[in-house]
Amino acid sequence: MARGKQPSKAQRTPKVHRAIVTNTVDDFEAAFWPDERPVDNAVVMTMGALHEGHAALVRAARKQVGPEGRVAVTVFVNPLQFGAGEDLDRYPRTLDADVKLAEENGADVVFAPSVDEVYPNGEPQVRLAAGPMGERFEGATRPGHFDGVLTVVAKLLHITDPDYAFFGEKDAQQLAIIQRMVADLDFDVEIVGVPTVREEDGLARSSRNRYLSEEERTRALALSKALFAGRDVAAQGPKAVREAAAAALDTAEGVDLDYLALIDPHDFTEAADDFQGEAVLAVAAKVGSTRLIDNVRIIVR
Repeated sequence: MARGKQPSKAQRTPKVHRAIVTNTVDDFEAAFWPDERPVDNAVVMTMGALHEGHAALVRAARKQVGPEGRVAVTVFVNPLQFGAGEDLDRYPRTLDADVKLAEENGADVVFAPSVDEVYPNGEPQVRLAAGPMGERFEGATRPGHFDGVLTVVAKLLHITDPDYAFFGEKDAQQLAIIQRMVADLDFDVEIVGVPTVREEDGLARSSRNRYLSEEERTRALALSKALFAGRDVAAQGPKAVREAAAAALDTAEGVDLDYLALIDPHDFTEAADDFQGEAVLAVAAKVGSTRLIDNVRIIVR
């Protein structure tokens, strides 16, 4: 370009990637596979209210399939995984912002169906059961929750038919149960876990964080601090991990503890006192009226 000549508007404005928003299965299939199936495609399943943690999932999916692959993001608040008294109606719906975040991070298609589209015959009479893995920890506090999760994940896997499905490690039990479902029932998909995204002060990113007052958010930092305290002594064995994490929570104010557990990730049982290897140190608690979960993966010696 000659010196002093200004670039044209077309040259100055970068091409903006736009995600196609679909609400029906037929429209999704037409948008996701407009011609022929790409070499690789991936799905990121969400309930909306997307944040940087979800963005990391979409970026990981895009990196996995490459520029020629296809990435879908599903946005569906699944009523089957909400129990009595839980916050189905309160759960935030922010579709316009969700689409923007999805497309900025590499999604090609956003699938945002209605409840009637996902469950056209009404509440399903046949559902998947999470079994013993779904009855512990989160499952004990929220009976039937993981049955609802697996039922909708199985349906969305059939609809989107991906090579890869990406889920966050923050929901460690959910990830473990989905991985087990895929293995036990021979789903032809690879489940990929993506590390938890945290705020600078350590708080795990969550759609529920928006319910916290400023004071409650400060108190919620006790969860990640407890996990990091346990992680720091992982080389000293399970007892040291549990004691360090518990000690950090003992001094926390305004935190109503549900559980703190060192877990074998293969079957989500409590790790034995002589356990060695990869484990999940997990915590769940209420801060104010908001229930939060968090975990870290550690190597116990």
